[in-house]
This record gives sequence, C-alpha cells and structure tokens, in this order.
Amino acid sequence: MEILLAKSAGFCFGVKRATQMAFDAVNHYSSLQSLGPLIHSPQMVKKLEDHGIRVCHQVEDADGDALIVRSHGVTATEMTALHASGKAVVDATCPFVTRAQKHAAELSRDAGLLVIVGEAHHPEVKGILSYATGDVQVVANVEQARKLPQCRKMGIIAQTTQSLDNFREIVGVCLEKTRDLKIYNTICDATSVRQEEAVAIARQVELMLVVGGYNSANTRRLAELCREQGTTTHHLETAAEIDPAWFAGIDRVGLTAGASTPQFLIDEIITRLRAL
Repeated sequence: MEILLAKSAGFCFGVKRATQMAFDAVNHYSSLQSLGPLIHSPQMVKKLEDHGIRVCHQVEDADGDALIVRSHGVTATEMTALHASGKAVVDATCPFVTRAQKHAAELSRDAGLLVIVGEAHHPEVKGILSYATGDVQVVANVEQARKLPQCRKMGIIAQTTQSLDNFREIVGVCLEKTRDLKIYNTICDATSVRQEEAVAIARQVELMLVVGGYNSANTRRLAELCREQGTTTHHLETAAEIDPAWFAGIDRVGLTAGASTPQFLIDEIITRLRAL
C-alpha cells in the first residue's frame, strides 16, 4: 500500500515555537504551569506534564513560579491578571494570533462594526474578541454573515486557522453590507498551504487519514476539506485508533496532520500503516 504523506503535516511555526519555549522554560523555573493546554494535542500536553509543565485554567489557581501563555493566546483580562500575579510570565502566544489581537483593537476603534470570522467558542477567537471594543460579531460561515446588519463602516479579520475560501466568501457578503470595509487577512499562511496540500492529496488517494486532536479546529477543517473531495476520511488522534478493515482493497492512502500534531504521533501512524 502506497502512503502519500503531506509535507506540511505536523507542527506549524507557532506551535513549534510555543513547545520549544515551554521546554526551555523548564530549565529556568522550579515550577511551571500553562494557562490552559499549551496546544491542542492531548498527547503533547501529557508529554509536557511529564516534563513538569502542569495545566491550570485560571490565574488565581496557579501555584507555580511561572506561567506560560498558550499558543492560542488568552483574553486581555487574563493577560492583565497574569502580569499582576507576581509570577514570571512566558508569553508563547503565536505571533500571528498576537497580530490578529492588535488588528481587533485597531479596527474596533475605527470601524462601525468589527466582524471576526471564526468559531466563537474557540480559545483563540475568545482572546481576539477580548481586545475589541465597541460593536463586534463573530461569524463562522456565509449564512451567519448574511444576518449581519447594514452599517456605514465595517472591519473584518479572521481566526488564524480559518479557510481562506470561507474568509473570501464572507468578505464578499460584507461588501454588500457596507460601503466602507477595511479587511485584514489574519489567516496564517501555513494554514492555507496545509489545506491546499490536503485537498491535493485527497484527490489522489482512496482513503485519507487526518491526525490531530479532536479539539483542534484546524485538524477538523482538514478532515472536512478531504471529505468534500469525495474521499473517505478518518480523523484520529493516535495509531491505536486505526482499524485494519479500513484498508481492505486500498492501494493508496493519504496522510496529513493538524498544526498541533507532534511528529512522534505521525511516525507512529506511519509505522502502523506499514505493518498492515
């Protein structure tokens, strides 16, 4: 069975940076905690815990010497509380997320309505939203965008892992809602590359495997895009979830992974596939 592995599979720049900062910080602090899971990979979070980096969910619950800010960022209120806590702060927020937060603050001051394209419940979007003032709405798709009100001025940004096609379609709807639209494409370039490669591979294979946390928005989106190509697609976190029955009569299988998926999980999947 031939395996087509996406070159872009695995850690993106922001996640790689955050995990490296976390492991480096272990050598500088006697007790280190992350405010929320550092990245959206339960297996990697467990590995970090094995190295002494525990997860806490509120600043007031932290009892370590230092706190590390997760790659998805935190809310403005949480960041203020972090710096007021008296603990050392290691800010591992992805630079692309930080850029989106700054644009949210800027546009919400200047625009009549700020539109954030993304998943309202996602930690990154909650963080971006917290930096905005005035009228702001989060929309996930064109249908929700069509319900936006007409307004004199509008600004629009996106969750960094959004689909570029979805963003463009929503921008098109917003252009019908206002005569003054200011657009910042805050989607990480690596997201578009990863999605394009996943689609290209899905069109060449009979079965697609997408590896990554079930809580990872960008991994779920990869799986959706592969399914949209008409290719049978399985989203899984570990090699233990592979069912040999999936591969009956399959000659070519594609493999990609989300931006928070560590290399060791990808390697385990490949080893399992080669043993079938």
